[in-house]
Amino acid sequence: MTTETEAAPRDEPAALVLDLDKQLPGSLRGAVLALGNFDGVHRGHAELGRTAAAMAHGLGTRPAAFTFEPHPRSVFRPDQPVFRLTPPQLKVELLAAIGLPRTFVLPFDLETAAIPAERFVDELLVGRLGAAGLVCGYDFHFGKGRTGSPEMLQAHGLAAGIPVTVVPPYSWHGEPVSSTLIRVALEEGDVARAAEFLGHPWFVRGLVSHGDKRGRDLGYPTANMHLARDCKLRHGIYAVRMRIDGIWHDGVASFGRRPTFDDGAPRLETFVFDFSGDLYGRQVDVAFVDWLRGEAKFDSLEALIAQMDADSARARDILAKTPPFLP
Repeated sequence: MTTETEAAPRDEPAALVLDLDKQLPGSLRGAVLALGNFDGVHRGHAELGRTAAAMAHGLGTRPAAFTFEPHPRSVFRPDQPVFRLTPPQLKVELLAAIGLPRTFVLPFDLETAAIPAERFVDELLVGRLGAAGLVCGYDFHFGKGRTGSPEMLQAHGLAAGIPVTVVPPYSWHGEPVSSTLIRVALEEGDVARAAEFLGHPWFVRGLVSHGDKRGRDLGYPTANMHLARDCKLRHGIYAVRMRIDGIWHDGVASFGRRPTFDDGAPRLETFVFDFSGDLYGRQVDVAFVDWLRGEAKFDSLEALIAQMDADSARARDILAKTPPFLP
């Protein structure tokens, strides 16, 4: 990963993939590390970021994130791929937005999983990275057999003379925030609820590809995208915003198999309101603002167009009342 963000120095990458066989440059050592998978980078993760930033400020150093790729569950259970809320590049950008301008990424495989928890802390976090302090969530576990725990981190931090803060469960409107809760909301199509716990609308990034051009014939030309295979977002119609060249545009989108036509592989098709231009091959973001309805099969194109008109009108009304998304 070589993505850079405005929050990181121009000559240093925002994300650095760790090579356990190579020495880390001295300029990258000594940060306060916020530890976690950070899938979704939700409100609870933002609390870790604030805690790490405050600790770093007090110690006269900088905060950074420490995470794993791929998601450990995909390594332990490859036949049950986890629904990733944020792919690596987006995760790094969102971590920078919550105050963690650099992310150390540890490649995760069975060999990494076999590292004893004590060695993980003493040799990697404290030794190789020279952590000035550590911050983790109350449920953070790591190392061989997941024997590493927040309590163990605190004990080893004390022995090494560095502070360790364990962040308790973070609740929003009385519910503990978690990546699992957000995944469930998205699987139910409740993107508004997911946004509440994320702290921002859930969004995806991808390249606009050529489709079958049916939308153009119907008066609704769409930008087509294929989402990750592990995406379990409920099939249906959504009020959305699409970011094109840094600017968010209102629109309406369908994610699903197009039952009226081919009932094919899932695809995201977005109609951007009041926009004209060629998007083929361009990278865009699509943020999901609200659920409109489920997928349906129509008996005629006239019935489908009438429903698309109604969907568009409802999406416009919802988006007019929704503040702009500025990540």
